[in-house]
Amino acid sequence: MDDTVTNPINLPDIISEVSAVFERYERALQANDLPVMEELFWNHGATTRYGVGENLHGWQSISDFRRSEKLGKFHRTLFNTIITTYGRDFATANTEYQREGEATTGRETKTLTRTEHGWRIVSAHASLLGVTV
Repeated sequence: MDDTVTNPINLPDIISEVSAVFERYERALQANDLPVMEELFWNHGATTRYGVGENLHGWQSISDFRRSEKLGKFHRTLFNTIITTYGRDFATANTEYQREGEATTGRETKTLTRTEHGWRIVSAHASLLGVTV
């Protein structure tokens, strides 16, 4: 089996671009800045977000969940963040997090692609270690 990747991995300029989007989203998430969060998710029916207690299919479902105010503002600390880029137009961002005042460790994955409007999250997944819903 050949595992050769035809696109260059972790080009420094692309890592920088994706890191900036990742950090922008994180600031928006903690501030509950809905317009920025909605902007950074790909506005398409194929976009997915699987959260700790919800499975959301399509940009509109993600927007509706965000606007339900179930999460609100919170503070969390990220650690073990790994951003990997594949060529110039595709990337993953994986991180672990600790919410202020909570003992449970969370983890999150975002898949991003470059669109005509810039980098957009096309799929996201968040979960808490040891928590079942």
